Amino acid sequence: MVTISSTMSGARPDPLRALLAPSTWLGAAHLLLDGVVGMAYAFVLLTGLFFTVLLLPFALLGLPVWIVTAWVSVGLARIERARLRLLLGVRIHPQPMPPGDRNPLRYGGILWRDPGVRRRGVYQLVALPLGLLTSGIVYVLLSGAVALLMMPLLPLFVPSDGTVLFGVPFTGTGSGRAMLAGLGLVLLLFAPAVVRGLTALDVSVARALLGPVPGALARRVDELERSRARVVDAGEAERRRLERDLHDGTQQQLVALGMTLGRAKARYKQDPGSIGELLDDAHQQAKDAVTDLRGLIRGLHPPVLTDRGLDAALSAVAARCPVPVDLTVTLDERPNATVEAIGYFVVAEGLTNIARHSRAAHASVVVRREGSGSVWITISDDGVGGADPDRGTGLRGLADRVSGVDGQLRVDSPVGGPTVLTVELPCAR
Repeated sequence: MVTISSTMSGARPDPLRALLAPSTWLGAAHLLLDGVVGMAYAFVLLTGLFFTVLLLPFALLGLPVWIVTAWVSVGLARIERARLRLLLGVRIHPQPMPPGDRNPLRYGGILWRDPGVRRRGVYQLVALPLGLLTSGIVYVLLSGAVALLMMPLLPLFVPSDGTVLFGVPFTGTGSGRAMLAGLGLVLLLFAPAVVRGLTALDVSVARALLGPVPGALARRVDELERSRARVVDAGEAERRRLERDLHDGTQQQLVALGMTLGRAKARYKQDPGSIGELLDDAHQQAKDAVTDLRGLIRGLHPPVLTDRGLDAALSAVAARCPVPVDLTVTLDERPNATVEAIGYFVVAEGLTNIARHSRAAHASVVVRREGSGSVWITISDDGVGGADPDRGTGLRGLADRVSGVDGQLRVDSPVGGPTVLTVELPCAR
């Protein structure tokens, strides 16, 4: 069996079977469309870039044109990937766009620096000359082969008046026309190999420029590994903090409550009317212990978040913040519990940082989601700025939590302010 398998694997492909294979003609159709599609892609992209450059000096009117052009390029790339999938069965995973930003100037710069945006643009510009080349070769090859195969039939439609084509007269024995027909058959049998080669070239260019940026996946895996290690360390530190708070706070209060009740019990046997003060102390100690426990629970996962969602939970956080906060929550539907918990923690930690470090007079929180897309959280303040995730554990901890759901966090905090914290939390179903 092994010998037969190796012999079959080394057998030369059958040209006739390759010619009749559906993949050959689907590939030929794909290549013949390359020229038209390439012209459309290049025209749309060059038009957008032209008006971007033309309008940029006029009060930055070219900026929205550039942003629209970048997103139109994403749509064109989606069409091209669909064409490759339908005709060639090739699936190319897209390079995601960078997260949005409410500041158009900043977002335009982000799009300009993004390697995925640039690579898509290069592909849509290269698609024109490459498409003209591949379409031209396939068209000339197939049309030429069919024309040569039809040579023996041409005398039926062309009068015998001494017409000569490619040096072969239409009158006579027809041996010359038979030779041309044989050449057409050779070209037709050779066409599948040409189609395969050009298709492989087309797919390789598409994979290189429309797929994920090389090395991005490896960098993402490394970042997730580091983030996971930091999340584990943060969880362990949080556990120790809870143990310390329970031991030094609530536990001591409960011990004191037990001792007070013990004293009241002992005194009750001797003088029942004199235990009122001890019972008042015990009642106050019990209320203090309950308050501390509620504070610990609120720091972990407030019940209102589970019962009523982000809007109600964040309203309570904003009300407790010493800095005035404008809160806007626009959620068409509730995200999953994990995203809600991370969003709550991000806002609570962000407002805590503003109250402690920013010296701000005002802050704002905007939480929005449209349909089943990502949850976007924007936290801003008018403080002194200078926040840097590399110089503190607070923002790094936020980034670790956000990366746990494959989200993104961006901090824009120039010295002198303002500070803008933007978080994207994907809501995968």
